[in-house]
Amino acid sequence: MSSEIIKVPDIGGSDDVEIIEIAVSVGDVISAEDTMITLESDKASMDVPAPKGGKVVKILVKEGDAVSEGDDILELEAEGEGEDETEASSGDDASDDAAPQDGAESRKKDKAEPEKSAPKKKSSGGGKRTVEVKVPDIGGGDGVEIIEVAVSEGDEISEEDTLITLESDKASMDVPSPYSGKIVSLSIKEGDSVSEGDLIGTMEVAGEGDDEEEGEDVSSEDEAASAEADDGGEDQASEDQDDEDQGGRKEIRVPDIGGSDGVEIIEVAISEGDEINEEDTLITLESDKASMDVPSPYKGKIVEVAVKEGDSVSEGDLIGYVEVAGSSKPAKKTSGEGASKSGQSKPAPAKADSGAPSSTARKDVAGEPSPEAREKHGDDKTVGAHVHAGPAVRKLARELGVDLGEVKGSGPKGRILKDDVDGFVKQVMKARKSGGGSAPAAASGGAGIPPVPAIDFSQFGEIEEKPMSRLMKAGANNLHRSWLNVPHVTQFDEADITELEAFRKSMKAEAESQGAKLTPLPFMIKACAYALRKFPQFNSSLHPDGDKLIVKHYVHIGVAVDTPDGLMVPVIRDADRKSLIDLAKESVELAKKAQNKKLSREEMSGASFTISSLGSIGGTAFTPIVNTPEVAILGVSKSSMKPVWNGSEFEPRLMLPLSLSYDHRAVNGADAARFTAFLAQVLTDIRRMLV
Repeated sequence: MSSEIIKVPDIGGSDDVEIIEIAVSVGDVISAEDTMITLESDKASMDVPAPKGGKVVKILVKEGDAVSEGDDILELEAEGEGEDETEASSGDDASDDAAPQDGAESRKKDKAEPEKSAPKKKSSGGGKRTVEVKVPDIGGGDGVEIIEVAVSEGDEISEEDTLITLESDKASMDVPSPYSGKIVSLSIKEGDSVSEGDLIGTMEVAGEGDDEEEGEDVSSEDEAASAEADDGGEDQASEDQDDEDQGGRKEIRVPDIGGSDGVEIIEVAISEGDEINEEDTLITLESDKASMDVPSPYKGKIVEVAVKEGDSVSEGDLIGYVEVAGSSKPAKKTSGEGASKSGQSKPAPAKADSGAPSSTARKDVAGEPSPEAREKHGDDKTVGAHVHAGPAVRKLARELGVDLGEVKGSGPKGRILKDDVDGFVKQVMKARKSGGGSAPAAASGGAGIPPVPAIDFSQFGEIEEKPMSRLMKAGANNLHRSWLNVPHVTQFDEADITELEAFRKSMKAEAESQGAKLTPLPFMIKACAYALRKFPQFNSSLHPDGDKLIVKHYVHIGVAVDTPDGLMVPVIRDADRKSLIDLAKESVELAKKAQNKKLSREEMSGASFTISSLGSIGGTAFTPIVNTPEVAILGVSKSSMKPVWNGSEFEPRLMLPLSLSYDHRAVNGADAARFTAFLAQVLTDIRRMLV
């Protein structure tokens, strides 16, 4: 027996990462890849696995410690290198009697954890295999831009090394490598937009002996190994092991969709009899957070569709059946024509000369294209073909009123990109101008509004073009959408905050002793939360059908924060249940995160009402834009001393301007006046919140 100090491996260059959990104890006998500790940084949490098996002699860290690469974790008494190698290879000749038993235990552990597809760090069989590396779960974000590619083809990297860095309109994040090995190919570049499941590239990693013997293709090795280990996963195993069974009638089921249940099908892109290729879109799902395409895992002919538009599905639900042509075995269940096919499936025939669109044409459009567009793009598209586009592109097309069936994709495999949609809109506008016809909705921003004419400002003097940040562009789109869809009305009022300001100043020292900076904002949040409980129609959203209000029984208040990159709105949850000190601490913490672009998706979503305060800057009033689907937003301007008549004389009072913008479809003017009047009363005398 020999002891060895186990150290923190490469953790992506991070320093002083906090240990949030220690998963082992002194005396534990652990195997290679068992979790020793769990680390959490400002980017992600990760488990640190044991590089080898053995007995824990001493633990050299504790929860809450901050560690970096190379720091000591624990002392491990290894059970001999021969045994470790036998266990890892699970196929080499045993060097002693204990090795087979250890190997069996290792295989049992693999069965208990079929979801772990990452290979072990050390290669026991000496073989290599190529694996695909895909974008992991990124919190539901779609079309997230790659701002940096940290690796190149041929690089040797370790597990958890950063592959790419993504930046959305809310935050940036590193995507770590799930494997150690060599970069074989990269499928992305800086500036590309990716979503969960998109291919980053391929890697050559250490392979296990059992995997090598079959000579399988790499992408099916991982899936087959996991499926074979799971007694209940026979269907998936038979799907993935190509050399065992390629032909026959295959089930297609809903894959992992991030744990969501009852997700609505907004489009069925296939019909019975369609010939499809692998990765062609079958259905499109849309939840309250995002939309996603479900691709086909097979190439073949659709023989049955078990779902329809409007159905709600969950992971594992049946989508339909596809007849897959087999190369080594005849089809098990075939309809006659399928059995006679021994080659590959025929691709779907082009129907460009067909006058009517097929049943598989996309339906996620808001309007028909103009005759000019049809004439211009008639040769560029295949009418009735499956449209290959991501959720973000589909959303953009719906907003602009663009029929994706009219757009020619420039991406891989004909995938439609945002640039393709933008280019299509520009071409339609040019065709309208040259032909004198009427512009479709897409040419006018999706709402029939005449476009602003393009002007060459350089004719008037020197100019400079500065690109807008991603955050600014996202904010502009959101504000434009809200302004076009919401009939805005703004109610103005003033609140006498003379006593409130005196109370705030008297409490500053006490608040600072509790680690809080007591500004006017926590008082505004507290007062608004109280008013929202009294006037629940302001804490609601208009149902998409326009026939009812969705009244929320929670009070989550968004607070607009000005950052160098643009406006961000972090959310304080359950504001009505928190004290002034708690609100002060949380508002400052969220503002700092916003400035550093460290806000999580959860911290940016779920608001039922928003406050936009310009009091620290200036101004007497403004008209904030409602942050749809909310129905109201409060604008706060700079307070000032004014003479106020008290019944017998004028006296100086500190008056705070309030500007309440609201959606007139959900709130009428009288209720808005009552809301601002009540809010002003509460701010004038905060003791009213105790009643």
